[in-house]
Amino acid sequence: MASIFTKIINNEIPSHKVAENDEFLAFLDIQPLSEGHVLVVPKQEVDYIFDIEDELLGRMMQFAKSVARKMDKAFDCKRVGVSVVGIEVPHAHIHLIPINSVQDMNFSKEKLTYTQDELKAIAEKIKAS
Repeated sequence: MASIFTKIINNEIPSHKVAENDEFLAFLDIQPLSEGHVLVVPKQEVDYIFDIEDELLGRMMQFAKSVARKMDKAFDCKRVGVSVVGIEVPHAHIHLIPINSVQDMNFSKEKLTYTQDELKAIAEKIKAS
């Protein structure tokens, strides 16, 4: 059965994409920890990030880096934090989160909510950077 991320990759579920190439997709998290929280996923469905073939994993990090650079420009943040949890969805993914302190990466805190129009504007802000 396809993961929710595979359904997003296949455009079966709408998302707010910020970057894409033949191997990877970056899109806004719908339950963000901060404005601009992005998920980076390989288009190849692999459950555990450390099961990804080495060269593909390297390219995934390079793709994530290019997205993070845009996020650095788009948001007033000290850093773009990186997290790989890998429990909530059986499809490897990297969280890129604009942060000003380590507390901004606390996944147990209350998530933010945005309208579809707000999410669209946030995605456009990243893409334009």
